[in-house]
Amino acid sequence: MPLAGGAGNRAESAHTQSGMRPMTLRPSLLALALMLSPLPLLAADAPAKYRSAQEIIDASPASDWHTPAAENLLYMNLAGGRVIIELAPAFAPEHAGNIRTLAREHFWDGLSIYRSQDNFVVQFGDADADDTAKAKSMGSAKPHLPAEFQRPAQGLAFTALPDRDGWAAKTGFVGDFAVGSDGEKAWLAHCYGALGAGRNNDDDSSVGAELYVVTGQSPRQLDRNITVVGRVLKGMELLSTITRGPDPMGFYENAAERTPIISIQLASELPADQRVPLQVLRTDSKTFADAVEARRNRVDGFYKRAAGHIDLCNIPLPVRVGAAVK
Repeated sequence: MPLAGGAGNRAESAHTQSGMRPMTLRPSLLALALMLSPLPLLAADAPAKYRSAQEIIDASPASDWHTPAAENLLYMNLAGGRVIIELAPAFAPEHAGNIRTLAREHFWDGLSIYRSQDNFVVQFGDADADDTAKAKSMGSAKPHLPAEFQRPAQGLAFTALPDRDGWAAKTGFVGDFAVGSDGEKAWLAHCYGALGAGRNNDDDSSVGAELYVVTGQSPRQLDRNITVVGRVLKGMELLSTITRGPDPMGFYENAAERTPIISIQLASELPADQRVPLQVLRTDSKTFADAVEARRNRVDGFYKRAAGHIDLCNIPLPVRVGAAVK
């Protein structure tokens, strides 16, 4: 029975019998030929090894990070530690201005977090604000502000996400903030950690004195219905673990259950050496884009099926503090 490839063997035998020797290459020429000839895909052409989002962030260059402006940072000091909040004057300039005034005049010092509703928000300010006899003076802050639910999209440096969203035609980031847009207007999204200005039924009834932070599933139905004024950058664990208040809305019936606010101050009001050396990953950087893609398509040992999709509110904003962090 002939072996596979027998035709080639017969051809070689014919050459030998006719006095012709089969062509061979000297070892040095053979090595050169192999180096120059096209080769099948080798390891260098194989897909790059998957890197987790954290590995990508850890390898980021210093140029991919920025320091938020001190005049836009609020330090909320609680007995358990400090919450750092960044204001968004590009989206809510009137509210940001009023909040700065309230902070400079120590409006929140000695007030409290008086509401914690499960899977929704914590709210803070003056629990007696609706009682004119007990309400704390707002000092020189403006008593009336326009609603700032959205703004023109034109002029914004918008870093878009590739995936569909149920609440906006386009989603992405503008600076440090998660944003929705319909192409003409843009607005801050109610993601986990978003800071909003509480209001009554009238759309222009918020003044920035009663604020809330989203601590549950992102209530995106509130987008463009309430003025969002910023987001928490650090210290969310101090807010999300606060004991829940009673149903239906989480307002504490007993004042002793409220969480006291020692103070809320602007970082710009402190000497530079007393400010937290905080940096935020730029959302227009390659590091951020790569980290988002790593989250969209996780292919590590645990995940058996890559999602190929990520929700706007499921993208954490990397923040680092101090020289100890790379």
